[in-house]
Amino acid sequence: MSHGDLKALMEANLREVFGERDREARRAAIRRTYTEDVVFADPDAEVQGHDALDAKAQEILDGAGPDFVFVPDGSFYQVQDLGYLAWAFGPEGAPVLHGADMGILRDGLLAKVYTVLFT
Repeated sequence: MSHGDLKALMEANLREVFGERDREARRAAIRRTYTEDVVFADPDAEVQGHDALDAKAQEILDGAGPDFVFVPDGSFYQVQDLGYLAWAFGPEGAPVLHGADMGILRDGLLAKVYTVLFT
């Protein structure tokens, strides 16, 4: 797995899944980004599978303002099959939340994603 491929998947996780308000576009991104048995964990819960991950993304977006966006917030890092991407979330240029995603690659797709929130 090249650095660019894992980076592209991590950015898709951020922008095309958790940042995508159009459900059909998000579902298409989920299919091309994650394994079918993907596990997503954040401080609130752990979910497994495409449908649960889609519901989690929708829940996050439903709880945010309509102008909230996810943007990368720093460099991407990779060690073997582990990718790390920090992010910011909020209105463009005025984020209200910072965190990072760590993704584990399996068979060319993200199999696990862990989200840490910075306080």
